[in-house]
This record gives sequence, structure tokens and C-alpha cells, in this order.
Amino acid sequence: MISNTLANRALRQVDILKVEDQDQQQAMDSISVEEPLEIRLGTRVNGISEINNIAVTMRTPGNDAELATGFLFTEGLIRASEQVRSAQHVEAACVRNNENVILVQLADEVVAQIVSLDRNFYTTSSCGVCGKSSIAAIKTVSIFQGAPDGNNKVALEVLYQLPAKLQTAQRDFSATGGIHAAGIFDLQGVLLALREDVGRHNALDKLIGYALSADMLPLGQHILLLSGRASFELIQKAAMAGIQIIAAIGAPSSLAIDLAKEFDITLFGFVRNYRLNIYHQGRINIIGLKANKE
Repeated sequence: MISNTLANRALRQVDILKVEDQDQQQAMDSISVEEPLEIRLGTRVNGISEINNIAVTMRTPGNDAELATGFLFTEGLIRASEQVRSAQHVEAACVRNNENVILVQLADEVVAQIVSLDRNFYTTSSCGVCGKSSIAAIKTVSIFQGAPDGNNKVALEVLYQLPAKLQTAQRDFSATGGIHAAGIFDLQGVLLALREDVGRHNALDKLIGYALSADMLPLGQHILLLSGRASFELIQKAAMAGIQIIAAIGAPSSLAIDLAKEFDITLFGFVRNYRLNIYHQGRINIIGLKANKE
């Protein structure tokens, strides 16, 4: 199992006052670090080199190369790991910490679809204007839509055990209680990879970036587990990676459910304490699930 490998910069110790009833005492507390990461994209086409500032995201330091490449993939700017020559931190003027700037250098003659960053094909759930046009447009950028998925089967008992397995492996959450995780499991419930971040979308981008570099895509024979709620943006990123089974410990949004149905992605919510909700069953057979009582 490939677990999370966040750097020491991911956690910080701070002085606090701990209050219980009416008593107070000084103590130390571990908190999750949140810092900006500037993602730059380097290209060389027809002998002309160019560097573009692509995005700034607030993230937990660690696995930054995976975060950057995963972001570029889920945004539709790149389509394969072979298109990436390198991803490394670089020095930058007016940036206090050089580990907060990363340059992804593409292979020669690879043209990035930078126009995708206009987000014409979808809008994040925070904007409040997402709709059917956003969902339909995602189909034009995902390279795994329509790919054969086989006959997926998953046992109900396997689904029930996923949250405990994720929490056991989530070292930084146990230290801070304030960080999100995304984990990829096989259909037998074996945790294959886990990534953590203060931002739930960053955790998933890191995980997909790892899967991209490990040549695991598409992830049609795997289960994605989200430590919190399932938003439209997370379902979109999962769809870009060919994921067909998503389980969330929290609730999905209405548009997340619409998107899962549009792509026939199996979506579970509130997976905890031997309970779950099925928002869309998709193309899988759930072993151990009794027939519905009329």
C-alpha cells in the first residue's frame, strides 16, 4: 500500500489554552499547515520555450508534484504521464518560500490545452450556476468516457470496512483532526494509495497525480473513498480519471448526484457505522445486499 508521504511542513505545533468546564491550562496542539502553491507550466513547441502561470491553490505541503500533475490532468490540460518531462520546485521572485512554486515541464512539442482553464466545460460548486450544460461539457474533455469497465462486483462488507481502513492509514488526520483524505482501494477492499490535504480537491488531485505517474489510469476497477462530502468538483475529477465507484463518508450534493447519474458512476454516501446510502448504483453488483422490500 502506498500511503501518504507529506513532508514535515504539513504539521505545525502551536501554543493554545485548553479549556475543560471552567478550568484552563496551557498546551501544545498540532494543526494542519495551509500554504499557497503556484503551479507553472513549461512548454517547448517549434523550438520556442514558454512558461505560463496556471493556478494558485491553497494546499498542505507535500506530494506537490502529484498535486500539480493531477490538477493538470483533471483540468484537461494533459492526457498522459508521457506528456510530462518533469515537475519540481523552482525559485521565484517575490515568493518567500521556494517550495511554494512548482514548474511542470512538458515534453517537447506537447501543446497544453490551456484554454481549458477558462472552465467553459464546468464551473465549481461554489459558483452556484452549475447545471446540465456543465455536465454535458465534461464529456468533451474526459478521455475515459465510454471505456469498457467489465463486470464490477463489490461486497457490502467491503464497503463497510473502508472508512476504518482509511482512518487507520490517515496519520495526519489523527494528529490534527482537520485534514481531508482520498483513498483508492481495489474491489477486495485493499488500500492501494492515500493522499491527504487541507483541501479535499487537492487530496484527490494528489491521488490522481500518483495514479497517473504509476500508469494506473483508468481506475475503473477500483473504489474511491472520500473522507468528507462528495461535491460536484470531486465527482468531475473522478470521472476524468475513469473512476466508476465512489464512496463518501459524508453527503453528496445534488449536482454531484446528477453528475454521477450522467456518467453512470456508482455513488455511495454516509458510509459509516455499517450504514450507507446508495444515490446511484451504476453498473456494479453489490454482493450481500438483500432485495428491496416493497
